[in-house]
Amino acid sequence: MEFRIADTFTNALSKLTRDEQKAVKTSAFDLQTNPTNPGLQLHRIDASKDPNFWSVRVNRDIRIIIHKTAQSFLLAYVDHHDDAYQWAARRRIEAHPTTGAIQIVEVRELVEELAPRAYQQPLDLGSSGDLTPPPSIGTARKKHAVVITPFKMLSRDDLLSVGVPEDWIGDVNAASEDGFLDLAIHLPGEASEALLEFVSSGVLKKPVPVAVSDPFAHPDALRRFRVVENVEELEQALSYPWDRWIVFLHPSQRDLAERSFSGPARVAGSAGTGKTVVALHRARRLARSPESRVLLTTFSEPLAFALERKLRILAGESSDVVPRITVGSFAGIARELFQLVYGGKPSIASEELVRSLLVKAAAKIGGPTITKRFLVSEWTHVVDAWQIKTAAEYADVPRLGRKNRMGAKQRERLWPVFESVIKDLDARGLDTEASMFHRLTKHYSARTDKPFTNVVVDEAQDLGVPELRFLASIAPQGHDALFFAGDLGQRIFQQPYSWKGLGVDVQGRSVTLKVNYRTSHQIREAADRLFSGPVTDVDGRQEDRRNTVSVFNGPTPIISLHDTEEQEVAAVSAFITSAILEGTQPEEIGVFVRTREALGRARAAVEACGMPISELTPRKEGPVSAVRIGIMHLAKGLEFKAVAVMACDEKYLPLQERIEAVADEVELDDVYATERQLFYVACTRARDHLLITGIRPGSEFIGDLGGHGR
Repeated sequence: MEFRIADTFTNALSKLTRDEQKAVKTSAFDLQTNPTNPGLQLHRIDASKDPNFWSVRVNRDIRIIIHKTAQSFLLAYVDHHDDAYQWAARRRIEAHPTTGAIQIVEVRELVEELAPRAYQQPLDLGSSGDLTPPPSIGTARKKHAVVITPFKMLSRDDLLSVGVPEDWIGDVNAASEDGFLDLAIHLPGEASEALLEFVSSGVLKKPVPVAVSDPFAHPDALRRFRVVENVEELEQALSYPWDRWIVFLHPSQRDLAERSFSGPARVAGSAGTGKTVVALHRARRLARSPESRVLLTTFSEPLAFALERKLRILAGESSDVVPRITVGSFAGIARELFQLVYGGKPSIASEELVRSLLVKAAAKIGGPTITKRFLVSEWTHVVDAWQIKTAAEYADVPRLGRKNRMGAKQRERLWPVFESVIKDLDARGLDTEASMFHRLTKHYSARTDKPFTNVVVDEAQDLGVPELRFLASIAPQGHDALFFAGDLGQRIFQQPYSWKGLGVDVQGRSVTLKVNYRTSHQIREAADRLFSGPVTDVDGRQEDRRNTVSVFNGPTPIISLHDTEEQEVAAVSAFITSAILEGTQPEEIGVFVRTREALGRARAAVEACGMPISELTPRKEGPVSAVRIGIMHLAKGLEFKAVAVMACDEKYLPLQERIEAVADEVELDDVYATERQLFYVACTRARDHLLITGIRPGSEFIGDLGGHGR
């Protein structure tokens, strides 16, 4: 008999108190060790339509619901006594007649009449702080709209083919476009996702039939049920119930984690679609081979630290795959390899020194004044990034993203400046980060033995030219050597360039994830409005956010602008207090601002509601029971049930300092794009609740969200 756990069990477990969770885990371990132990007090649930539901007593009030057959023992649900019994009475577990996948099906006749749920209307706290309900996003557009029933045209066979249970077909056919999200929560995941995509695209994508002898082995069943082999696996599954990705994978995620690619491959998708999840599972899968040496890397130390923590959760501290996986940032890994190759740490020139050398060299040439901003920009994005060493190379370097094409005379005049800086750094024995990457790339490109067998890159949209060349050089060419996970819409650091031009071609091996697990439909829909259309890279590869679906509903984001910082602080404090009263834990709340200068406003808001504060740093997660605050850049890779994005003022977003430092119009466009994308990153850290605040007139980006605050 196989011992299994369902995602409905881990979801329910996450809603209990810590003490209740501890008691449930003890009972679950006892069940796995000896399911027939009489001390567990198993009772058949006679009120259920499914005769295989039983209850297990945890304590006086908590009950585990199990589904028990001769072949399977399944942890299905857990809750307080009455709620647990009611859950079991209204459900059955069976194989779908068309797809063959095991499903947990709500018994339609026992479900109350379906009606849109009454979410709390978002509040505009206004300049005075008075609580007044604003119009919902899209209200004006829908006020006089005709009710549309998009599924009416779908036949019974159409609906069965995507996993709709037979007794829910009538409800689906009658559902309106606006009301379907309220119906979707009653349907199995594969059915709701297919129908949500149908609403977005007008095309019903019928899955290819999968023949399996065991209904639990169907790809759609694997997204919600997992066989647990031993106590260690069960402990892993129950230790982090909110992080369901540790145990359960969507079929598209599982395919990418396990598939073999003939060359460099890339997974894309908007925030919350599970790109990092795929990267983590893929790294673990690649590391199962005893000969493997896997690098899991990303652009910053904070994200590398978060990846390492998640990897240890996923694989387990004692797993034999963990020692075969090296986790680090691009620069951190380069420094380690540099020390191995050259016998010492690299001496990296400071940004201040490089700037002073540029200004000094420019002062020696005649002609019109060259601004410091232009010199720094040209050095950073062209000369240093591409490691230009001669005037001929400077004449031919690609200038993607640079408006000023620069004629031959201009380049001839500028090159002595950059040549002087290069010689000065060489004389001092100093590298830049770009030249460090370049030296390592040259070294490993000439060698057949590489430090890694596989490289898995997260947040790949922020790879620069030197970093991409470096990563391509430290793994062998061929199957599964390079795998990238990223979203062009979250690029906040690098200027665009051609991957293909550097020999990394992902054409034909690029997949976009379309199912959003982390962010509610309302938050995702609002955040996606920050982009006017598909995002396209230099190689012509397009990332389209259309047809992405969120699998759960939630309140509309709140947008609130104020006349004073004191009013804003009060509004954010009220938001945090409300989230706490609803049962959200303090560590599940994040408050983000654009700059450290504005961080005091976030701190004041948390202090005003009397909650402990934990400021995010590159290597600190913070204690439990403390609200997280930090700058937007540190929000990367994190998720919270409730998020407040504060200080969205005109001067901070986009940041005026960056705008004033640009060298040409195209660079200005890129600054606006990356500032917009940084705002998108901050907003999409929220799962259920999102508050956006600022001082009037507020950021110009707020209007793009569909907000009413301006």
